[in-house]
Amino acid sequence: MAVFALLRGALRASPFVASIGLAGWSLTTNPFARPIVEAAPAQIEQALQRAMARQVTSDWLSAELDAALAAKDLDRIDTLVLIAEDQDLAPTPDQQERIEALRARETGWLAQAETCGICMADIARCSSVRLMAMCGVPFELTPLGDLNALRHEGMAALSGEEVDTLNLTLAAVGLGATAAVVVSGGSSVTVKAGASVLRIAHRTERLTAKFAGTLTEMARDAVKADKIMPYLGGRVPLDEVVDSARMAQLSAVSANLARVASNTSLADTVHLLNTVENAEDAARLAKVSDIAGTKTRAVFDTLGKQRAFRTLVRVSKLTVTASMMIYFALLQLALTLAGWAGIRFWRMFVRRI
Repeated sequence: MAVFALLRGALRASPFVASIGLAGWSLTTNPFARPIVEAAPAQIEQALQRAMARQVTSDWLSAELDAALAAKDLDRIDTLVLIAEDQDLAPTPDQQERIEALRARETGWLAQAETCGICMADIARCSSVRLMAMCGVPFELTPLGDLNALRHEGMAALSGEEVDTLNLTLAAVGLGATAAVVVSGGSSVTVKAGASVLRIAHRTERLTAKFAGTLTEMARDAVKADKIMPYLGGRVPLDEVVDSARMAQLSAVSANLARVASNTSLADTVHLLNTVENAEDAARLAKVSDIAGTKTRAVFDTLGKQRAFRTLVRVSKLTVTASMMIYFALLQLALTLAGWAGIRFWRMFVRRI
């Protein structure tokens, strides 16, 4: 009988012992050291699709389009139309009519000529990102745009006025990347594009205050202002004007933003910079753009920065496994204690009756 009692006790305890054993085994891998891990591209894409499907409804689209039409924001309207098409939705007939009327009014050749002239004269005065990309950006992307920025800051330094350190350094990064195109086999073109995007965003005040401060700190002492005019005059090489080590951080940020531009567009990249507050955000934005492509702006406009960035990570399988084992062990313990207490209560009740 003693053997059977011992066996019965062992069988009763086996679920709890197994749960404890599995929990202990899972914890030996220390899954909580890195509970959040990088998601795979397919997982990111699926997470983005699910989030967009939950957010974009007919009511949401109608309300957003009405607000954009009231503000005459053609950039926002184009983004919303793209979002609608991706979710198999469409503006109402009345909204479509108003959209076409606004497009005809804002994109006519006379209106375009007038606004393009303003953008080419001073890109900071462009009324929209779309017009900036069409009229002002082409010049700024050339070395002439960088040289003009260097000339402007060099004249400021000579006259004793305040030098815009960030504008100066980004122009130098762009020129340095242009000069390195042949040596690098063309890979530095991405750095040039990213630096130009940053310079345009800085001039048009589209950088967040925190990111502008971060970039300014990176740019500090990276360019020798007193060497600018001698460089423009051809008396010193670019190497004497810039500090290559301090330029490296800016170049890395520029390369990430160039990835965004190649996956989307220059205009979208300038627009998306309002989601970037540090170099890590720039890298995350580049990764989302690798997955979302031309829909990146639509994703951020719809989901917001935090929800879009959350798709880049997932809870590790080890963490999920360990959590489940701990849960099962605690559940088994609770059930065992409940069973023990129930049996004793029942025995006491039987004895009393």
